[in-house]
Amino acid sequence: MRPIQPPPPSTTNTRTDNRTRRRPDLTLPLPRREPSLAVPLPLPPPTNPSSSSSSSGSLQPPPQHTQLSFSELDKERRIGSGSGGTVYKVCHRPTGKIFALKVIYGTHEDSVRRQICREIEILRQVNNPNVVKCHGMFDNAGEIQVVLEYMDGGSLEGTHIPNESSLSDLSRQILCGLSYLHRRKIVHRDIKPSNLLINAKREVKIADFGVGRILAQTMDPCNSAVGTIAYMSPERINTDLNQGVYDGYAGDIWSFGVSILEFYMGRFPFNVSRQGDWASLMCAICISPPPEAPHTASRELRSFLACCLQREPSKRWTAEKLLLHPFIANNQNHNQVQNQSQNQVQNQVHQHQLHQQQQHHHHHQHVLPPQQHSSSSHG
Repeated sequence: MRPIQPPPPSTTNTRTDNRTRRRPDLTLPLPRREPSLAVPLPLPPPTNPSSSSSSSGSLQPPPQHTQLSFSELDKERRIGSGSGGTVYKVCHRPTGKIFALKVIYGTHEDSVRRQICREIEILRQVNNPNVVKCHGMFDNAGEIQVVLEYMDGGSLEGTHIPNESSLSDLSRQILCGLSYLHRRKIVHRDIKPSNLLINAKREVKIADFGVGRILAQTMDPCNSAVGTIAYMSPERINTDLNQGVYDGYAGDIWSFGVSILEFYMGRFPFNVSRQGDWASLMCAICISPPPEAPHTASRELRSFLACCLQREPSKRWTAEKLLLHPFIANNQNHNQVQNQSQNQVQNQVHQHQLHQQQQHHHHHQHVLPPQQHSSSSHG
């Protein structure tokens, strides 16, 4: 009741006081929904201002997407769980297709839900062989449930890959996915072995991004509920580094480098436990020199990891540039030569088999007429 403007006449002042007293008592009824019903979350409203006032239009999915029904998904078994939720293997009854259903625990504010909604629509448009496909999202009794591509090989957590050729192929696939996401202005923020999945075709795909990034914005990024800081870049943990500027793309490259080094060494590459306390991890990542590949590694691999694990974010190579690094390019060329050699050998074997078949066929044709003639003469 301290007006900023000069005091108006007394009659107006009385009306203002009345309004001030009544204002805390004003409430608007919020719409109620039935939590037992599982329905797809509404998509973001259209950008056309004329249709923004209509809520019914935003409930309809785009025509290019096939909408899954939550009631048609049968849970088969749990395939993973963590502090933020649980992942199930589910079967879509009408088609028999297998999906992964990620259930995110907790209730979320409307603003967070709207952000998640927009993010999911972006993820549904992501289409890359090295990124896990997102097929849809449901709101089931207040829980957010995301339908994802199922990867039957599981995650690469705990995997030891000392063979550099295999490690190069793995790195190339991850970088292809990262490069695709970064070109679309999507930052993962949580690259680590457990978020890298593989299938029976040996295809490696990046998982668990988007929704996790939005949820993390509502919490302290170093909170254990969000995830370990073990794979975070120094400037993300200590905001005093790099003049307080955080480059998410460069942060993804650091996390990628730590993961690749862990695959090669067969253990977490810092001199501290990955599950260590926050202070120990912070000192190892932010104060100690960046980890390096052991001397048993080739010069190409050591150079490749050094390009990822630079203290200064601006010195880290981009995903696009790393794909041209000799550790990736030379191995890819070697594989192509090997494939060409294998194809040439297979072609030579095939040609030899055809030649033998043709010779056998000609010989059979040459021998057959006398036999027919002989049999006819005995007749």
